Amino acid sequence: MLLNILLQSDAAGTVANLAEAVPVKEELSFSLIDMAFKGGWLMIPLFLLSIFTIYLFGQKWWTIRKASQIDENFMKDIHDYIHEGKIKAAVALCQDTDSPISRLIEKGIERIGRPLPDIQAAVENMGNVEVARLEKGLPMLATIAGGAPMIGFLGTVMGMVQAFYNMAQAGSNIDITLLSGGIYTAMVTTVAGLIVGIMAYFGYNYLTARVSDLVFKMQNNTIEFMDLLHEPVK
Repeated sequence: MLLNILLQSDAAGTVANLAEAVPVKEELSFSLIDMAFKGGWLMIPLFLLSIFTIYLFGQKWWTIRKASQIDENFMKDIHDYIHEGKIKAAVALCQDTDSPISRLIEKGIERIGRPLPDIQAAVENMGNVEVARLEKGLPMLATIAGGAPMIGFLGTVMGMVQAFYNMAQAGSNIDITLLSGGIYTAMVTTVAGLIVGIMAYFGYNYLTARVSDLVFKMQNNTIEFMDLLHEPVK
């Protein structure tokens, strides 16, 4: 009995000694801010590009959303005014509506009395102006979508060059942390560049799709307006 107690005591002591002897690895953690500071000076243009991307997307989204909102009875009212000969009332309605579609119709109403090809040409020219206004700023998003990852890759290459330079300067006293630390710092810019590029890429495609939908509505309303002018006056 005494022997069993002594053996258990020795086993417990051995386990305790082994637990003390094995070093406990400290848990490493980092925040996004810490990671951003390790990316170097190239993180500054990437940060500015991210802010500009968010601002430009929000601005264009609000502009396109506002331009897409139009009263469902707008064309019906225009139809009634024109057939009743109330041209000024039709123009006033277009001015009060304030949308790309209403500006197209207003341009056509102002040309009533001229040959139909002239009216159609005026409406189409106004449509080109409105489309250019809607697409303004979208090429910048496309540029950021392609340029931000390249800036991030540039930071990675520069970080790798610096890491290998530090190893060369260390000579025979090469420490693996010289390489691993340099790679860690270099990859941060790649991550940041990809994040900004992905935001700009998806934002560009979303806004382009919204513009295409609005252009389709403009074309439909233009056709409806030209058909209205072809109708005989009752």
